[in-house]
Amino acid sequence: MKKFLFVIFVSFIYTSHYSQMAKKILPCYDLTEVLKVEPTALYKPHLDASKSFGVKLLKDSKTVQKYINSGKFHKIKKSGKGYRVQKLDYSRGWMVSKGKLMLEKMGARFSKETKGHTFTVSSITRTLEDQCRLRKINSNAALGISSHNYGNSFDISYVRFNDVLKYNPKMEAALEKVLKYYYNAGRIYYIKEKQQSCYHVTVRNY
Repeated sequence: MKKFLFVIFVSFIYTSHYSQMAKKILPCYDLTEVLKVEPTALYKPHLDASKSFGVKLLKDSKTVQKYINSGKFHKIKKSGKGYRVQKLDYSRGWMVSKGKLMLEKMGARFSKETKGHTFTVSSITRTLEDQCRLRKINSNAALGISSHNYGNSFDISYVRFNDVLKYNPKMEAALEKVLKYYYNAGRIYYIKEKQQSCYHVTVRNY
């Protein structure tokens, strides 16, 4: 009887341990399901622009590190002329060189337009794992592939300027003027995301 109980106990421990290990190893997303989601007509140009940089879909931290090590991704400073980056819980402060350069150019132009004010970057590069974690607390997070998953997109809040969370129509108008300038120049695509109170910006491989 004791031998029988011992076998059951060992079996339980093994099953429990294996289950925990599987949870650690398996990704929290189903790639097949993710790839099935068709982008909207409005969003498709963003994804097409993202894929033109030669960066493969960022699945996890290892993938991002690979591009950092190869010099493909560049560190985004927490602050620069005309912009501030808020604490990034579900994204990473790395982008392709043209992404970094465009953010800096937009910040400088915004600063010039507003005589020294700053806008706030709320999200940058995300892996599929990051996106999955974000979706657990925000059901509006993208179900399919996002241009954030390629290292050439970032979000700019339109309700936070100069590190102050407050609706400011004058600052928002100035920000949109900057966005339109670079859109018309063929440098970016952008979408106003009302649920997230931000402009989603994707840098083109010009």
